[in-house]
Amino acid sequence: MSELTHLDGSGRARMVDVGEKPATERRAVARAIVRMTPRTAEVVAAGDAPKGDVIGVARIAGIQAAKRTSELIPLCHPLALSFVGVEGSIDAAEGEIALIAEARTTGPTGVEMEALTAASVAALTVYDMVKGIERGAEIAEVALIEKSGGRSGHWRRG
Repeated sequence: MSELTHLDGSGRARMVDVGEKPATERRAVARAIVRMTPRTAEVVAAGDAPKGDVIGVARIAGIQAAKRTSELIPLCHPLALSFVGVEGSIDAAEGEIALIAEARTTGPTGVEMEALTAASVAALTVYDMVKGIERGAEIAEVALIEKSGGRSGHWRRG
């Protein structure tokens, strides 16, 4: 197991000092999956959800959330994000909405948490917007898909 960088010599939580790390281009992509009945997914795909454009609102919510990640996750550094995007795709037959979030910056620390936060909040927003149709919808997965930049270089989920 690698060293836990968010712990000091006494085992207390701390913010990592990234002041000496070089600024590099960083990118991360995360995915969230929301499962529901095929009928609910059809309503979303048709744009007929009672609360409106489910994917459009989820996109904006995810972008806004990424920009506030350091306020939500205690030891995250505030980052100057150069880009955040959230895209949604609907597989009505399977009853799934996939939300893909991408975050980019140039700096001394990565943007994985920003991408994961964007995907998570976008998924929560989808749930909020379909709960009037189906309370049983569920956020089934949130995962980092890919990251690049920094000392560890490129990583992609297998």
